[in-house]
Amino acid sequence: MFAVLVYFGNLWPGWALSSATLLTFLVGGNASVIAVAILLAIGIALTLAPVVYVALERLIFLKVALVLTLVVLGLVLVVDADTWRALPAGLMSVGTIPGQLGYALLLGAVAFAGSGGGQNLCQSNWIRDKGFGMGQYVPRLVSPVTGDEQASAAVVSAYVFEATPQNLGRWRRWWRFANVEQIFTFALVSIVTICLTSMLAHSTLFGEPGLPSGAAFLQIEGRRLQAIAGGWFGILFWTTGAFSLFGSAMGIADYTSRLAADVLKSTYLRESAVSESRIYFWLVWGLVAIGCAIILAGLNQPMVLLVVSACVGGTMMFLYSGLLIQLNTRHLPAPIRVRSFRLWALVWSIVFFGILAGLTVWQQAARFL
Repeated sequence: MFAVLVYFGNLWPGWALSSATLLTFLVGGNASVIAVAILLAIGIALTLAPVVYVALERLIFLKVALVLTLVVLGLVLVVDADTWRALPAGLMSVGTIPGQLGYALLLGAVAFAGSGGGQNLCQSNWIRDKGFGMGQYVPRLVSPVTGDEQASAAVVSAYVFEATPQNLGRWRRWWRFANVEQIFTFALVSIVTICLTSMLAHSTLFGEPGLPSGAAFLQIEGRRLQAIAGGWFGILFWTTGAFSLFGSAMGIADYTSRLAADVLKSTYLRESAVSESRIYFWLVWGLVAIGCAIILAGLNQPMVLLVVSACVGGTMMFLYSGLLIQLNTRHLPAPIRVRSFRLWALVWSIVFFGILAGLTVWQQAARFL
């Protein structure tokens, strides 16, 4: 079910089309044609990278560096005193929902703000490929063209360590490391960049009537940034946005195919001679082919495609939060089971995303009744 959901949720090429749209602000051209080229480039990159995660990690490091450069320059050159004064009130206005957004867009925004949906499920798979913890005993995903494929017995079995003092000591060191990495490279970067890009928008367009909610908003913002800080800053803004969205599209193609390949190999193709890496690359090119077909069929509205993807992701978060509670309370040694605030966070996720997903389905169904 999760392999199907994550694949269905991410076959809509909204990220690639958004990146292409921003590129047209820079160089002109047809966004649909550029988006098809972006999808093909993603397929080639993921196919030819000797170790997939290494290539993806380098791309994301560059993406983060560009975004941080943009926001630091924006703080110096664009963000005004009024925006700084408005920041505390904005941070404290929890629970305020702009009515004009609608439940679908709200569900998408909340799910994607923390890289939610199936991407949360993929964290352990990326950790495996980095060789952290017990991941060092499992072969990484490699290119069947340029990499060195290895057979893996671990992919068809599971192992739970004994809760001895020595093993628990090693576990706590690993768990501490995993938490620190997530706090600094994921949570902190997400919060800082969301706040600062919101401040850029506030300083340039806050209070303007009739602003669009799609990619055209970024075109207007870029032009306003050019008027404030110079033409080069608008170019940097669009370039950073286009590259960031390209990185997101590549990361989404990667994690979607990872999850599905993991499920297929470990559950349904255990005895098959086909490696997980080969299944992964067939799934990548399936996403590329379907995405190109969707764009060429004329479905070329980035925001619509992103909302569809995000709503599926939010629904997945409702479903797997309950399963995570079951897996982490019944099937692990007692000392490392999920408890306290983590358990309540998962309960909150079930309730929040369940209600929001239900309201979204109800709202969208009402349009056709």
